[in-house]
Formats: sequence, structure tokens, C-alpha cells
Amino acid sequence: MLLRVGFTFVIESGAPTPVMSIVRPRQLDLHRLIDERRITSPQLHIHTHTDGFGNQVWRWTTPQGTMELSYDAMVEVLATPDPVFPELPGTFVDQLPDAVLPFTLPSRYCPSDLVLNDAWAMFGGVPDGWARVQAICDWTHTSIAYGYGNSTAATTGYDAYLSRRGVCRDFAHIGVMFCRAMNIPARYVYGYLPDIAVPFNPDPMDFHAWFEAYVGGAWHTFDARHNMPRIGRVVIARGRDAVDTAILTSYGDSQLTGMSVWADEIRDVDRFRTPMWVRGAGE
Repeated sequence: MLLRVGFTFVIESGAPTPVMSIVRPRQLDLHRLIDERRITSPQLHIHTHTDGFGNQVWRWTTPQGTMELSYDAMVEVLATPDPVFPELPGTFVDQLPDAVLPFTLPSRYCPSDLVLNDAWAMFGGVPDGWARVQAICDWTHTSIAYGYGNSTAATTGYDAYLSRRGVCRDFAHIGVMFCRAMNIPARYVYGYLPDIAVPFNPDPMDFHAWFEAYVGGAWHTFDARHNMPRIGRVVIARGRDAVDTAILTSYGDSQLTGMSVWADEIRDVDRFRTPMWVRGAGE
């Protein structure tokens, strides 16, 4: 299945400001990046590098005033939902690969050390492995109220757990936090998620956050917000939490004041030749 994904950002700056952004899909992941194009207005140079998590990072200096950054890409994804392996066991800590071990530790937005007692009281009776991670997702999905404006950029997974409300980022942080509290490696993921084979959603498209847990000797996808297998995930970034995967980081007087995002199935490849920001995201 082919998808068209992309975005347009409007950035306002009081002075020339260094920024960095993680918004480009990984080239080969749950998806395959086939084609892409990027445009800035005004035209400026963007430097690209790969961070320690394998994410593509863009760096540039915004000019004073208003600038726009637009990106449009074609990606190939499996036409089947996220795989489910309910019998997969957990992995003892002493058997975890070295590269996986850091994802058992607390991080800024996932302070797992604060929920150790709660985690074991709530989920300790569930068999270790896939079943336990799914139990964490089930609880988060039913116990946390989802809604725009339910949290701020400073809200941690622990804050959302206490308030019982949040957005998709908070659902992912809570899932990661409880997994790590129970010695299950977990990492934060964000990217595109099209509305394929699900009821119509009238809300504007946005980036989506989920998480991956290490069970049965491999990383697997879990989504506490939707809590169901979905089709068409396009990974942009992974990290310990949202700090490592920030959409836009400003080192001065620069703010994201407008954003549109699209993620849709391509039914006519020829239409991809016209960039989405020319046609309009709603077309």
C-alpha cells in the first residue's frame, strides 16, 4: 500500500534563530520511503544529520519574521494491521542486549521510579511479556481521558497518570513508564498514522505517538491511545521519550504558529506529482 504523508509548518521568529527539527520519516522501517520533496519559504539551507537513535535531524537558522517549511513524501507500508503475538514471553534483565538496557531506566517524561509500587500492584499478577504490556495499554486506554488541551509541553507521564487525562503523547509516556517500572524495556515512537479501516475521524490530521516494548527478544508496537492494531504506521523518530523526538526545538525567539499534517492512502500515483502544499491538504 502507498501512502502520502507530509506537513506544512509556519514559524514566526523575532530574530534569526537556530532551530532543529525531527520530522523526516526514517528511510526503511515499518515503511519504505520511496519519494520526497521539501521546500522552504524563504529559501534557505538545511543541514541534515543522524542522531544517536537513528533519527534524521534537520538544522537551520530561521530568518526574522515568518517562514514556511513544507514536506511531502510517498511511502510504502504493509496493507495489514500491526502484528499481535499474545504468547510472547518477557526477557530477564540479565539477558537483555546491551543496546536495549537503557530503555529500562527512568527518563524526563517517563519517571518510572515514581510508579514502582503502583505498577506491581496493578499489573504484577499478569504474566510477564506481551500480556503484561497489553494489560498496561488496556488500563491506560480506559482510565486516561483523551482530549486536545489536556496537557502541556511540560506534562510528564506521571503528571498524566495522576490527572487521568492527556493526549496521545501522554498515553505513550504512561505506557513506557509502567513498562520500565516492571523491567520491560520500552521506547517512545512518533510518526504518521493514517485513518485506514477505522471509523471516520472529523478532527484534523496530526502526528501520532505510540510506543514499542521489548518482548520475546524483539521490539513490538503498542498503542495505548487507540489500543487496537492499525494499518499504515510511518515512523519518524524513536527515543527515550518526547525529549529525544521533538518536532521542533528552538534556541531563541522562534515559535511554531501554524501546522497542517496529512497521511492518506495514494490511489492515483500520478497525483503525487503535484505537491500537497500546492493542492491543499484537504483536497
